[in-house]
Amino acid sequence: MPEYYPVIEVDPDWMLDPESMGTKQKFWYSNPADDSGSTWLFKYPRRDSGEHWAEKIAAEIAQLLTIPHGHVELAVCEGIRGTTTESFVSSRETLMHGNELLGLLVDNYNPGQRRRPTQHNLDTIFLVLQLTCEQLSPDLIDTTKAQFASYLILDALIGNTDRHHENWGVLLDESQENSLKLAPSFDHASSLGRELSDERRRRHLAEQTIGNYAARARGGIFESEDDNRRPGPLELACQAIESYADVFRPGLEELAMLEEGNILEVLNRVPEEWMTDPGKDFAVAMMRNSLEQLGGLI
Repeated sequence: MPEYYPVIEVDPDWMLDPESMGTKQKFWYSNPADDSGSTWLFKYPRRDSGEHWAEKIAAEIAQLLTIPHGHVELAVCEGIRGTTTESFVSSRETLMHGNELLGLLVDNYNPGQRRRPTQHNLDTIFLVLQLTCEQLSPDLIDTTKAQFASYLILDALIGNTDRHHENWGVLLDESQENSLKLAPSFDHASSLGRELSDERRRRHLAEQTIGNYAARARGGIFESEDDNRRPGPLELACQAIESYADVFRPGLEELAMLEEGNILEVLNRVPEEWMTDPGKDFAVAMMRNSLEQLGGLI
C-alpha cells in the first residue's frame, strides 16, 4: 500500500481574512499551535470539480521538476475537502500579480479586464520580465525568463488552462533596495482533466483520444498579440520552444529526467476517497501524452 499524502484538519476559528481574488471560496488562516507563524490559504473546491486533487498533484509534479511552487497539502475544514497552501510571501515582500505588472509597463493594458486580452501573450510577458529585471535585478534576467518558461512546461505537462494574468507574479523585496524575483508557480487547479466525469475519462482512455482532448484546450496566454485564438498549454509550449529555445532549454532538461514511475508514485499517494481510479488513469495518460509531444522537442 502506498503512503498516502497527509490530510490537514483546518479549524475555521483560525481564519484571518477572507480572500477576495479569484472565483472560489477560500480564506487565510494561521494555526496557533504552529511555531513557525506561517499563514495558509484554505480553498474549497467547486462541487465535484476535482480541483483539490489537481492542485495537490500539480504541486508534487512541480517538485519533481524542481520548479518553485506553492507548498500544497490536502485539507479538510468542517468536513469539506479542499487544499491548503502555505503563503510564499515573506513579511518584507509584496506580491505583484502579472496584471499589475503589465498594467504598469504595457500601454493601454487594463489590469482589471476579465476577458482574456491578446496583450497577455508570451512575447509581452518576456519583455515585461526583462524590463523589470533590468531596473531592479539585472543579474536575474535570464534565470527569471527560464523560470517562467518552466512554469509553461509544467502547464503543458498537466494541462493547466488557467495561467491568466492574475495567476503569476513577482515578489518585490523592499528591504533590499526593491530587489525582485519571480514568484513561485501557483493555482494549478484547472489541470489533469479534473472537470471530466469518470464516464468521459473512460471513453477517452478506451478510444485513445486524450491527444484530441489536450488539443481542444484553451489556455490563459496568447503566443503573440496578433493571435486571434488562445492556444492550449501544450500547443503554447511547443510553439514557444521553437521561438525561445534557449529560454526553455533548462526546463526541458529537467523534464527529460522525469520518468513515468515518478508520476505514478505521485498519483498513487492520493487517497482513494479523494480521487477515483479513472481519474488517476486519465491523469497519467494525459501526462504521458504531453511527455511524448514535448519529448520530441528536447
